[in-house]
Parts: sequence; structure tokens; C-alpha cells
Amino acid sequence: MCTFANEKNSLMNYKLICTDIDGTLLNKDRELSEITIKEVQRIAPIPFVLISSRMPKAMRHLQQQFNNTSTPIIAYNGGLILDNDIILHSTVIDNIVLEEIINQCSKTAIHLSLYYADEWYVPSMDFWAKREANNTKVTPTVKPNIAVLTQWKNEDKGAHKIMCMGDETEIEILYNSLEKSFSNEITLYRSKPTYIEISHKSISKKTAIEYLLKNRYSEISMENVIAFGDNYNDIEMLKSVGLGVAVANAKEEVLKIANKITDTNKNDGVAKTIEELF
Repeated sequence: MCTFANEKNSLMNYKLICTDIDGTLLNKDRELSEITIKEVQRIAPIPFVLISSRMPKAMRHLQQQFNNTSTPIIAYNGGLILDNDIILHSTVIDNIVLEEIINQCSKTAIHLSLYYADEWYVPSMDFWAKREANNTKVTPTVKPNIAVLTQWKNEDKGAHKIMCMGDETEIEILYNSLEKSFSNEITLYRSKPTYIEISHKSISKKTAIEYLLKNRYSEISMENVIAFGDNYNDIEMLKSVGLGVAVANAKEEVLKIANKITDTNKNDGVAKTIEELF
């Protein structure tokens, strides 16, 4: 089920592939299918870069399945770029903003997950923490949010990502409040009605790819890149690369801007496009 919009490049010029993970690359069991692993391995040495809101620890096991651990990864929607575990780029949220988010959430039942590099802290192993742990195959550290904030202040760290999860009504109120107060400092992304993913305003998947090309693949331009995605935070990336591919299950807004629409993530859409193009 592959339909073309307007391709902007010849196939011979595609030299790097970037793909979102959840809803795009993984199947219904949130795993890599055999055909996806086979196709990614077949096109090596073309770099196959994972680019996600996930933490690095939730991405490395996928790289290992591809036998692709020497390729950089882009975590936290561009907040952290790693090359063989060497930090190429890192942007964190100011702790003043984090403190206010913690204060606002303390008056609600909203769960706050706090992320820095491979650190993931949750206030308790509640429903939300268990679900994320199951989805990402990473176990968090249980620690009160305010204690994490104190620790990060002492260690001169900050959050690469803040995840707010809870009742849809409370999430909506929090979203509106944070957008009003901190729209110049953070990006708020509703990946689900019950989720808010928060990152630094200056980063995105597009800016992360641009940084990676400048500092790691200087011989490659954005026109040489294929990107796959399904959600709102993929739109800017898909519009900026040589070939932006949406899986068929993508949000309507993503389908509208994509150069190409492939099959769903559950039906190996990424693998089918790789097989078709290469």
C-alpha cells in the first residue's frame, strides 16, 4: 500500500534514513518485525538513524537487533544526540521551569516522569510508570520529583524531557497553563489526550538531523535524507528532508504533508518502503 505524492529526489541520492519509533517502526506488539530487521540490515552501510522522544536506553536494544550500534541515535525529539555514547549535542529544560511544573502537578493526580540522558525518575510505580516501562522495556528509578529537582540542581543537570500523564481534563488544564506561562521556553506536545511531552523550545527532530549532518555526515545534505513518521512532532522533519514518508496510520495532518504514504506500522510500512526504494 505505497502511494507517491511528489518525490523531491532521485533514488540514487538517498544516503541516510531517519525514523521515528513508536507508531512508525514498531509493530502491534511494540517490537521490530523480522522483515524490518532484515531490510535495515540489507541496505547497510546506509546509516539508519533512530529519532524519537524516547530515552537512549529505550532505543539501544533496537539498535542491537539491527546490529547497528555504531550509528548515532537522536533521543528526546532532538534534545540529546549520541554517537557511540559520546554526547554530540545536549539541550535541557531550565530547572526554574521544571520547578513550576512540579508545583502545578502537585495539586493534581498527574504523574510526572523526569528524564535526563539514561536517567528516568518516577514518584511511584503507578499505572503510568508501569505502562511506560512495558512499552519501552526500561525500568525507572522511584524518587520524589522534588528530590530529583534538588539532585539535578546540585549536579548542574536539567530535564531532557518531562512527561505528564493523567486524566484528560487535568492534562488539558495543565497544557493550557504551561503554554501560557512558558511558550517561549518549552515545546508542549500532546502525543495522546492523556499525555504531555515537554522539551526545550529550541530543539526538534528537524534541528537534530541538521546538527547530525553538519557534525557527523558532512557529505550528506537534507535532500539526501529519507524520514519516516506518524505524529505531529514528525511534521517538521518530514517536510524538511528529501523524502518524507508517513505510515498509513499517521495523523491526518501528517498524511497531508508527506511526500509518500506507505503501509501502517503494523504491516511493516517502513520495511516495505525500504524494499521498494532500494
